[in-house]
Amino acid sequence: MLTLVWCTSLLDALPAFTAHMLMHMSVVAVAAPLIAIGLAGSHFDPALRWAWLLAPLPASALELVIVWAWHAPLLHHYARHDAIGKTLEQGSFLLASLLVWLSACGGERSTRRLRAGSGIAGLLMTSMHMTLLGALLALTPRTLYSHGHAHTAGGGLDALQDQHLGGVIMLLAGGISYAIGALWLLAGLLRPHVTRELRI
Repeated sequence: MLTLVWCTSLLDALPAFTAHMLMHMSVVAVAAPLIAIGLAGSHFDPALRWAWLLAPLPASALELVIVWAWHAPLLHHYARHDAIGKTLEQGSFLLASLLVWLSACGGERSTRRLRAGSGIAGLLMTSMHMTLLGALLALTPRTLYSHGHAHTAGGGLDALQDQHLGGVIMLLAGGISYAIGALWLLAGLLRPHVTRELRI
């Protein structure tokens, strides 16, 4: 999936910031939760070995710092115009998002129910900051990123329209994916908890 998004001409046909945001959302809203679901409870689940390090709220706070930092104009410019910067940006997005999802959904099966409450809080916190940043990008009356645009951003959009569209994509995809994860954990908490009693 990531290969389809990153290595085809799909992104070339889109305005620059919109393409960046599609790449970002494909990492954090699609790839990361799917990878986390595959890793949860397996030998490769870091929450099994370092559960004390993978707390949902600190993981969410770390992702907030990483995502907002890379969307600051200076770092954003670096990532758009340097291959190493782009790799560092997308890699840190993936790692931070994986930490959030695994901290919420991973770990020992017997303790996942106990972690679900903090997992819900962590996912909702991430959903909120993704929504907030998306809204900021979508509603601001001026361009935050002046680089890479001469007159139009491609696709018939000017730089501000491109930024607005990218913000809407982040608001919807980023906010909704984490909210769905939180609702999924909540549904698990609301299901009757069946325990087996040992009979002697």
